[in-house]
Amino acid sequence: MLNVIGYGGPVVWLLLACGLFALLVFLERLFNLHRAQIAADDFLKGIYNILNRDNTVEAATICEETPGPVARLALAAVLHHDDTMDNIARAMEDAGLEEIPRMERGLGWLASLARITPLIGLLGTVLGMMNMLLAAQRAAPLVHSGDLSGGLWAALIATALSLVIAILAYAGYNLLVSRVESILLDMERSASALLNFMRQWKKNREVPSA
Repeated sequence: MLNVIGYGGPVVWLLLACGLFALLVFLERLFNLHRAQIAADDFLKGIYNILNRDNTVEAATICEETPGPVARLALAAVLHHDDTMDNIARAMEDAGLEEIPRMERGLGWLASLARITPLIGLLGTVLGMMNMLLAAQRAAPLVHSGDLSGGLWAALIATALSLVIAILAYAGYNLLVSRVESILLDMERSASALLNFMRQWKKNREVPSA
C-alpha cells in the first residue's frame, strides 16, 4: 500500500493530510454532539420535580453540571425564574443562539474539504499527465510503457484518493448535520415545555397557601 501511495507523488501526501484532518474534525464533533444530546424529557422532569420543591439553587446546579444545549436552556430559565415570562423566554432564546455556533463549529471544515479534495486530486492528475508527456519526450522516438507508467500511476492514485476522501468527508458532514438538527429539535421542544412549566409554576407560587 505504501508503495502505491509513493507512486502518487507529493499531491498524495497533501491529500492524506487533508484526510487525516477531516477524520480528526469528524471524531471531535461526533464526540461532542453525542455528549450534547441528552435524554431531554427525563432531564426536564427531574428539573420540574426540584423546582416544585422551590429549590432553585439545586436546579441551577444540576443544569450547570449537565452537558448540552437543553441544560443551558433550562439554566437560563431557572436563573431568571423571578423575571417576567417575556424575560424568561428572551433569556432562553439568547442561550439557544449561543449554543448553535458551538454545535456547528468544525462543520464548515468538513464541507470545504469535501469540495477541495477533488480539485487537489485533479491537480495531481494533471501533474501526472504532464510527467507522462515529459517521459515520452525524453524517451522519443522509442517510448516504452514503463516510461509512462510513473505519470499514469500518479494521475490515477491522486484521482482515486481525492474522491475517497471527498466522499467520506461529505458523508461525515451530513451525519453531523443530522445530529445537529436532531439536537435543535430537542431544544425547540424543551424550550416550549419549559415555558409552559414556568408559567404554571409561577402561577402556583403566587397563590397564597391556606
